[in-house]
Amino acid sequence: MTDPSLFDHEVAQAWRRFPPPQDVPDTELELSRTAWAEYFRAVTARPEAPPRAGVAVEQAAAPSRVDAHSIPLRIYRPDAVVDGRCLVYFHAGGFVMGDLEFEDERCFLIARDAGCLVVSVDYRLAPEHPFPLPLEDCYSALRWVADEAEALGVEVRRIAVGGCSAGGALAASTAILARERGGPKLGLQMLLCPVLDASLSGASLRTFLSEEELEGCDLMWERYLGRPRTEASELASPSYCRDLAGLPPAYLQLGELDFVRDEGLAYAQRLLDAGVRVEAHVWPRVPHGFEMIAPDARISRASMREQADAMVRFLD
Repeated sequence: MTDPSLFDHEVAQAWRRFPPPQDVPDTELELSRTAWAEYFRAVTARPEAPPRAGVAVEQAAAPSRVDAHSIPLRIYRPDAVVDGRCLVYFHAGGFVMGDLEFEDERCFLIARDAGCLVVSVDYRLAPEHPFPLPLEDCYSALRWVADEAEALGVEVRRIAVGGCSAGGALAASTAILARERGGPKLGLQMLLCPVLDASLSGASLRTFLSEEELEGCDLMWERYLGRPRTEASELASPSYCRDLAGLPPAYLQLGELDFVRDEGLAYAQRLLDAGVRVEAHVWPRVPHGFEMIAPDARISRASMREQADAMVRFLD
């Protein structure tokens, strides 16, 4: 793990105030799920959390396009007029943990500050539901939004997908899948500290992670795939996709001290080479998922404002 003393001062303060779980072995999945859920509940319950005003929240469900499963959704609708823009969002959690609570605050803030609809997707988790089911859930939710666009007040051309960490991988894969299946044509893919490369070849992985943490990354991919990560496909590991032409414009956020920094930058370069419009921002002195661990730090607030602004600019 990167030394927190290297972090932005306010991020380091938040890290000390709410230390993320560090002593739960990656092999103890249920313990890890419980520890991280409790951690995010504590962060969400902090007195400084933004007041829950200006956005109405409702529950919905989308039918799976591959089986009888009903996918839970949480819809954030700002009180301000929504001009057709919509973000279909996939939460973080290493493909194996998380739910609609994990990034509730991010979804609320983007809806409020961008004046757009946000649809958060409670996709099924590995290893109980390995690839491709989590991805199919994400694509099914996207198709539901497109099919229900008129009722939701959404313009199909103004739909974006987005996600953080493993959710960023699912967003990138969903964008590829939408291209391969003929739609819907997306206006943006918002990739926040995305996990993109099952080969684990990025130099920043070895710069910022211990050998034990690298083994945890290997286990994450194995759980997601249901087989060794060396057998990952182009849809499971977006970095493996040979042809990136025709994908939607991308906004990428990375941290200078983020272990997925290099694979994210490499993907951004390949998108540019394929003729895809890209905006990438590497925030200084911050680790992976920094807004989730330090939501009140000035750099986190600036990052959140930029994400909302990207929803406006890219989907204009």
